Amino acid sequence: MSAADWRKRCEDEWGLQGVPMPEHLDWKFVYESRPFGRNLLKNPAPLGFSKDNPPPERELPEFPPGGPPRHQPDGDFTGWTTSTEVLPYDTSGIPEGVVICALPQYSWFTLEQVVDLKAEGLWDQLLDECQPEIIVQDWYEESQLHEFIYQLHVKLLDADKATVISEHTAKPKEELSTYSHTWKEVSHVFSGYGAGVRYVHFQHRVKNSFLNDFFPTLFTGSSVTVKPVRK
Repeated sequence: MSAADWRKRCEDEWGLQGVPMPEHLDWKFVYESRPFGRNLLKNPAPLGFSKDNPPPERELPEFPPGGPPRHQPDGDFTGWTTSTEVLPYDTSGIPEGVVICALPQYSWFTLEQVVDLKAEGLWDQLLDECQPEIIVQDWYEESQLHEFIYQLHVKLLDADKATVISEHTAKPKEELSTYSHTWKEVSHVFSGYGAGVRYVHFQHRVKNSFLNDFFPTLFTGSSVTVKPVRK
């Protein structure tokens, strides 16, 4: 198939009539990359859970397992950069003179990933002139560990991977007065973000707790997708 045929196939399949499509691009690569409508993040569910099934109910052992404190869940974190921040004990609500046998130790577990939009099959003219919608979605568990158990920070970056062109942050507050244990969705749509975007930096943090045993906040279904441009 000729280069012109691959270009025409891209145009027809994704409805790109009127979108700048330079002839010099490798349109076979673009077509086979299928950059529109698919998740551009690698390994979107490193803990092995699906948002289509309820988060698992925790079964408490008869005796605490003991051992040193844990601050990171088990999982396959291939494709992610991870880090852990152990937080100081919170004694703010304890009256003076009260003796406490044990307190939960909280920690933030952070995962981040950078998406190279051009390596995924997008091209300069499309990103700069059309600025297709970039849709971010994530799901986290109502773990009931704390009022603040989840944070999302997504940045659209210039070619230097440092200059921030647009960004979005979410820090939802949990309602702890009634028990609920479901997946909660966090999402955002970037549009009209300006020229120059070449990378998406996706970062989320979940709060875990350790008190004689490890109590994590689970997450799944992280995604970054680009919507086809319809002219």
